[in-house]
Amino acid sequence: MSSSEPGRTAHHHWPRVSGGSLDVRPITAAEHLAFVRKQRSVSFLQTPAWGRVKTEWRSESLGWYDGRELVGAGLVLHRPVPKLDRFTLAYLPEGPAVDWAGEIDAWLDPLAAYLREHGAFAIRLGPPVRTHTWSSGQVKEGIADPGSKRLTELSESWADPVGARVTGRLRAAGWLPQSPEDGFGTGHPQFKYEIPLAGRTEDDLLGGMNQLWRRNIKKAARAGVEVTVGEGPGDLKAFHDLYAHTAERDRFTPRPLGYFETMFAALGAEDPERIRLYLARHRGDLVAAAVLVRVGAHAVYAYGASSTANREVRGSNACQWAMIRDSLAAGCDVYDLRGITPTLDADDPHVGLIQFKAGTGGRAVRYVGEWDLPLRPMVYRAFDLYLRRRESVRRRAR
Repeated sequence: MSSSEPGRTAHHHWPRVSGGSLDVRPITAAEHLAFVRKQRSVSFLQTPAWGRVKTEWRSESLGWYDGRELVGAGLVLHRPVPKLDRFTLAYLPEGPAVDWAGEIDAWLDPLAAYLREHGAFAIRLGPPVRTHTWSSGQVKEGIADPGSKRLTELSESWADPVGARVTGRLRAAGWLPQSPEDGFGTGHPQFKYEIPLAGRTEDDLLGGMNQLWRRNIKKAARAGVEVTVGEGPGDLKAFHDLYAHTAERDRFTPRPLGYFETMFAALGAEDPERIRLYLARHRGDLVAAAVLVRVGAHAVYAYGASSTANREVRGSNACQWAMIRDSLAAGCDVYDLRGITPTLDADDPHVGLIQFKAGTGGRAVRYVGEWDLPLRPMVYRAFDLYLRRRESVRRRAR
């Protein structure tokens, strides 16, 4: 794949950093937000508002300074250790927002020094850097091939040299990989599905979808499905009722209504365009709903819900198409469908997820994943043991 093709990681034009060492220190939420607004793309998990959503964690914004210039920023979520409250796991989900194409030791060494001094027993972070990309056609061929069981077995992926270098430098510096083989763990997914939007039209995007997706979008329109942007607590409550129904049907644990109320209030206060609720109705009945979050040029499908009744009117496809069109109109570079597992095995129940998302066109993407740096090894081992025991109890309870 050439560097001009859509699989390429969009490396930002970061401020030039001098040869001197960088200084890490706390910044205000306003300073952090001002930095985020200057970037083309930052994960919504690295906005100051996200710290107000994750109320069970203590949060702080940190800045990297080159002299007097703020050149990088990160949201750190602090999780205390059970029975050792003076120590915390310092977590930077999908961050920090720094120049990962540069010399990463210059960014991470002062971060480790600051956090260790302020009581962290370990750092966990997830660089927003891709390592491999597969087209929808490659995914489709892999699923059809009985000999292909995982994305990572496909030979024709595009590898990002920056991702390879970041992975190598983390490993060499003593960081420990945390992302499980199936792509889903306690943190955020390493494998995602994305639709490139930059330089494309609505017709381009429809043309990139498979026949089933195009047919379902047309079917929803013919059936009279109407998609609107939600306003007010009544619409959020309607979404949550449908989301709870979806959770019961698909057997996952739903988040409470209060979580979404906090999420919409915090993200919406930071930027009125940050978060939107989309509602698909058919003859007055809510048949699908979804939450879209946008930071700069990166749009993310964050949550979805659908009714078991009236599935034939394809409300979920109508919702997705409305969000994709609005993201394109807003000038976004990418529409992020979030997590997938890397399975291509037709007998694996997770394969339906990647099949559904691959129908949109787009690409499957592997990221560097999440990594831990133990700062106090004995406390880190105790914490790791605690997590393993808790997971063992959960599995026995299922």
